[in-house]
Amino acid sequence: MIFPSLKHLTLAGLLAVSLGASAQNQDSLHIRKIYDEALANGKSYEQLRYLTTRIGGRLSGSPQAAAAVEWARQEMEKMGLDRVYLQEVMVPHWQRGEKEEAYIVNSKISPNQQVNVIALGGSVPTPSQGLTTEVIEVKSLDELQKLGKRKVQGKIVFFSRAFDQTHIHTGLAYRGAVDQRSQGPSAAARLGAVGVVVRSMSSALDDEPHTGGLRYAEDAPKIPAVAISTKGAELLSKLLSEDKDLKLHLKVNSRWLPDVLSYNVIGEIKGSERPDEIIVVGGHLDSWDNGQGAHDDGTGCVQSMEVLRMMRAMNYKPKRTIRAVMFMNEENGLRGGTKYAQEAKAKNEKHIAALESDGGGFTPRGFSMDATPAVYQKIVSWKPLLAPYGLHEITQDGGGADVTPLKANGAAVMEFVPDSQRYFEIHHTAADTFDKVNQRELELGGASMAALIYLMDKYGL
Repeated sequence: MIFPSLKHLTLAGLLAVSLGASAQNQDSLHIRKIYDEALANGKSYEQLRYLTTRIGGRLSGSPQAAAAVEWARQEMEKMGLDRVYLQEVMVPHWQRGEKEEAYIVNSKISPNQQVNVIALGGSVPTPSQGLTTEVIEVKSLDELQKLGKRKVQGKIVFFSRAFDQTHIHTGLAYRGAVDQRSQGPSAAARLGAVGVVVRSMSSALDDEPHTGGLRYAEDAPKIPAVAISTKGAELLSKLLSEDKDLKLHLKVNSRWLPDVLSYNVIGEIKGSERPDEIIVVGGHLDSWDNGQGAHDDGTGCVQSMEVLRMMRAMNYKPKRTIRAVMFMNEENGLRGGTKYAQEAKAKNEKHIAALESDGGGFTPRGFSMDATPAVYQKIVSWKPLLAPYGLHEITQDGGGADVTPLKANGAAVMEFVPDSQRYFEIHHTAADTFDKVNQRELELGGASMAALIYLMDKYGL
C-alpha cells in the first residue's frame, strides 16, 4: 500500500522525505545522548556547590566577585576548551554596610513596631542617625504624580503594589510591579520625598525582604530606598489605613566606592566548518550580597559551562564556534553584557544567536526569544525534538538581559525558561541558597540548553 500523502511524490521527493526522516532520527538520538550525559555524568551541581557555599554572594566589585572570576576561569580551563580568556570590564562598587533598620513609630495602634527591610541596590544612605518622618502610601507611579508635591514633600513614599497573582508565569507579575522599585525613588524625589519604601518583588507572603537594583535619574535628588518584606508591607498598609499620621524610622548604611576592574570569563570551542559564526551561551557571575546567588544566577553559569563540557565529553565537534560567557555585573549595571557586545562589534564578530539562563535552575519548560519571524519559525519547527523533554514553550517574549545588547549586532537573543512558580519567592533574598536547588532539575536545564545549541549549530539560523 502507498500512503496517500506519498503516492504523488517523485523518486527524488521520496528520497528527500527519507533523508529528512533519517536526519530527524539522528538528531533525536543525539539529543537523547545529551540528556544521558547530563543526568549520568553532570558536573553542574558540584560546581554550584563550590560557587555558592565556598565563595558565596558575589556583588560586583567585591572580593567574592573577584574570586568567582578566577574560579570560572579555572573550571573552564579544566575542560580542555580551545580558548579560555578574561575580558576586562569596569564595574560599579556599592557596599551595603551594616544591616538596615526600620521601625513604625508613634502609631496609635502598634507603637515602635520593627519591620524587615533591605536597602535597594545602589541606594544612598540615610543620615547617620537615620530619618524619621510621615509615610504616604501609593499603588503606582501615576498615583504618586497625582498627589503632587504638596502632599509628598518631606515624607517617605511607600509603594505598596503587590504581584498580580493571577499570572501563570510569575515573571509577568514581576514586570507588572518592578517599575516602582526601579523608577520609584527618583519619581518620589522629584516631588520632595526624603525616602522610599517598596513592597518586595515577591509572589510569597513572608517576612523576607527582596533587594534589587534601582535607577537614579540624573534630574532628581538621590534619596535612600529600601524594600520591605511582603508581611511588613501588609502591616504598614493596615496601620496607615487606621492612622494616617504614623511615622517610619529608616536607617541605611550603604556607600559608593570608585569603579573596580573586573572581567567577563569566556571559554569557547572553535567551529570546524564555520568558525566565524558564533553562538553564545551564558549566565551572570555576579549576584546580590545578601544570599549565595544560587538560582540567580549561579545555576545559569554552571549550566552554560556544562554545555561546553558535554560537547567535549561526547566528542562533538561543532560546525560553528560555541562560546560560554560568564557575564559580570548584570544585577546593578549590566556592564558585562554591554561590554561584550561592544567588543564583538569592534572586532566585527558575527554572532548568530545568544542564549542566556537567568530564570533559576528549576524544571525546564522551554525558551523565549527576540528573533526574526523566520528564525522563530525555524526553532518552532524543532519542537517535536524538544517536547519529549518538557520543552513545550517556545515564545517571542524576549531574550536574557546580558545577551540582549547583541541584538543590535544581528544576533537572535534568547533565554532558557524554567518553571517560574518558586523563583520569585527567593529572588534577591538571603534565601537564594544552594540547598534550594534540585540536582536533577539543574542538570536537565543544562541538557535542554545544550539540545537547542546543538540544533542551532547543526542547521544554523
